[in-house]
Amino acid sequence: MSPVSVPSRRRFLGTAALGLTAAAPLALVSAAHAQSAPASAGRALAGFGPLRQIDAGLLNVGFVDVGPSDGRVVILLHGWPYDIHSFADVAPRLVAAGYRVIVPHLRGHGSTRFLSPATLRNGQQAAVALDIVALMDALNIRRAVFGAFDWGARTADIIAAMFPERCAGLVSVSGYLINNREAIKAPLPPAAEYAWWYQFYFATEHGKAGYAMNRHDFNKLIWKTASPKWNFSDAEFERSAASFDNPDHVDVVIHNYRWRQSLAEGEARYDALERQLAAGPAIDVPTIVMEGDANGAPHFTGDAAFRRKFTGPYAYRVVTGGIGHNLPQEAPAEFAQAVLDVASGRL
Repeated sequence: MSPVSVPSRRRFLGTAALGLTAAAPLALVSAAHAQSAPASAGRALAGFGPLRQIDAGLLNVGFVDVGPSDGRVVILLHGWPYDIHSFADVAPRLVAAGYRVIVPHLRGHGSTRFLSPATLRNGQQAAVALDIVALMDALNIRRAVFGAFDWGARTADIIAAMFPERCAGLVSVSGYLINNREAIKAPLPPAAEYAWWYQFYFATEHGKAGYAMNRHDFNKLIWKTASPKWNFSDAEFERSAASFDNPDHVDVVIHNYRWRQSLAEGEARYDALERQLAAGPAIDVPTIVMEGDANGAPHFTGDAAFRRKFTGPYAYRVVTGGIGHNLPQEAPAEFAQAVLDVASGRL
């Protein structure tokens, strides 16, 4: 399925908040994917083995740490409803190239836990981004290359924009995803609103109860609609679905979407950063934006809506062959190559 060209809440900042009126020239690189087999085809699924745990900021974070301890660091960030296994076939490629690879479970996922029962189970963008900065501090990592999608891409975009000294380069699936809550308040065309049905569902207590009760089947449905041509196996889904049993998962997910819609407040500790993010800060670090040609999460075709937000070295790549929203797991070779290209300056 070709990428749709209707506005979405994920991309709304690209039009209303940025006020773009003209398309920027595209630097489009297509990568054929027809030769790549599904990650689980003919072999056991890749895994990471035992995770490490470390106290970082408000969390005890569960994370993968593979590769040489003295290697350049790559941090890979998953989205919702996914987990660290989106990078199970990416990480080995980066390790083979000599990189140290860190893959954390975001708050509300996997083995990551809040240190205090009193902490708000907050899913707002600033909170998630500062979690990763705190993890870097806890691991004594000054600077890293980031590769990410969905919630993870928003998080990496924020770090690249607001803490560029911590970000040596960026691979961001679907582009510039930093939220502006005021811009999101503007109604969208019906087709775009329909595509984000679950945001309205999550806005209700009925939806919160439904997600808590049916998160397994709910998230499997999202996988199918976001990646309509990805024939993932039951084993692939179940490997990630275990991460949704985190005791804070439902609260964090519901707060994330309600916060975006201004139906839930964030925390005062993040107000200053959120004001800066609402202004749409530019990203100056070397960046490759990637997109799958069959991404079922609504988005703009091409990068015209957000291109001017990337002011440093930049490339835009579409991965063909029926690649959907979970691009790192569906096209691990292409995603890993983009990370290596950013890290080495080959944009």
